[in-house]
Amino acid sequence: MTDPTAGATRATAPPPAPEDASTGQLISQLTEQISRLVRDEARLAQAEVTQKAKRMGIGAGLFGGAGLFAFLGLAVLIAAAVLALALVLPGWLAALIVAVVLFAVAGVLALVGKKDVEKGTPPVPTEAIASTRTDIQTVKESARR
Repeated sequence: MTDPTAGATRATAPPPAPEDASTGQLISQLTEQISRLVRDEARLAQAEVTQKAKRMGIGAGLFGGAGLFAFLGLAVLIAAAVLALALVLPGWLAALIVAVVLFAVAGVLALVGKKDVEKGTPPVPTEAIASTRTDIQTVKESARR
């Protein structure tokens, strides 16, 4: 005859009612419940982040497609400008004028962008560092008192 509990490493009986449990049992139950809660919350957070990342990826792809079509539309408008100028000037001259205007716009944008990059460098959070230094100094002064 075999023992029905042979080979069991853990008791499968339900936990005792809280009013009948010892302090050690209550602490053990609390530890298990907290551990389970943390694992469940981590799984929920992971599932939520995964779902949001998928949506962000789809949204980014749609923005990329919109940018591509906007670029193509701009290219067609530039071609239309060349063709319009070609009605009154030779085609090569019309294309040259439009190219010079486009390069001028690119140059202005590059200069403005360069100024913004210079204002943003170095990319260090100087205000946060200054605030942290002030906080540290305040803590040091209060510790001396």
